[in-house]
Amino acid sequence: STINLKNFTKMPVKSKTNFVQYLLLCVVLLVGACHPEQSEQLRKAFDLAQWQADRGGCKGIRTNMIEQVKAAELLIKGLTQNEIADLMGKPDRQQLAERNQKFYVYFLEKGEHCQDNKQVTNARSVAFRFSAIGLVTEVTFQNGMPRQ
Repeated sequence: STINLKNFTKMPVKSKTNFVQYLLLCVVLLVGACHPEQSEQLRKAFDLAQWQADRGGCKGIRTNMIEQVKAAELLIKGLTQNEIADLMGKPDRQQLAERNQKFYVYFLEKGEHCQDNKQVTNARSVAFRFSAIGLVTEVTFQNGMPRQ
């Protein structure tokens, strides 16, 4: 069915809000479904099974993959939270940021977190910043957790 703009302007505010939320949800779902080529290229960029097997970077495998991750940065940007979790595995840490943004943090080397996951660590890490609509907007490398 089509929407007559004259009727839209006469709609109550709550109905307009619901319509706009529905429209935004449709856009997010369409954008989130459009990355199969990107995901496949990322699978070829480096050994994701090895990456996932080195939870927390505690086995030292991820340290040897840093340059591959840096080279794949453009493939990572634009992916959704679900795609990153499917490809890279569950993040070692999550961090909430301002304006409904979020970081997924993956440690790249052994550190204090390997003995106790709640420990603050200064181990090298990579963080993926997600926008409010759940897309990777930034990939950063640092020691410990990312600074906001």
